[in-house]
Amino acid sequence: MTREGALAIMIAVAVVLLAALAWAWWRRTRRDATPLVVAGELPADAHVRATFDALYVATTARDAPLERIAAPGMAFRSKATVTVADEGVAVGLTGQDPFVLTPDRIVDVGQSTVAIDRVVETGGLTRLTWRTDAGSTVDTYFRPQDASARALADAVAGILPPTQTGTDS
Repeated sequence: MTREGALAIMIAVAVVLLAALAWAWWRRTRRDATPLVVAGELPADAHVRATFDALYVATTARDAPLERIAAPGMAFRSKATVTVADEGVAVGLTGQDPFVLTPDRIVDVGQSTVAIDRVVETGGLTRLTWRTDAGSTVDTYFRPQDASARALADAVAGILPPTQTGTDS
């Protein structure tokens, strides 16, 4: 085989692989085209307990930390501001409208070590399990920047009824 023939085969294989990846992502975004939650903000008179700067890692199907959900505004990692108030948890992702998870929508909060392609020290991620507008349950992962994952998890747990507070995984 000539050098040019080998190069042509390698380019063809690369093009096929890139096309397969693009097709898979396109299917995933079509599957997850419905927003998980309606945008909104905390009330102006909300009693804010804490605000955290964090890295939004991913939202996944519940108990499936390697199955990314590509819902609008939540498909990619970004910087985030997580505000914990008595009225709920407000999440502001860079370039997206903020949304609020009221305490009755939050199923669990805890710490985690792995989500999608992010592996950190034991308990280095905060895992927020919540119900979407469609009624399914998802896990959203944050990596706090100026505080510990435990501090964020404890702040969220502080607004939940005692039976809702979480486990570590």
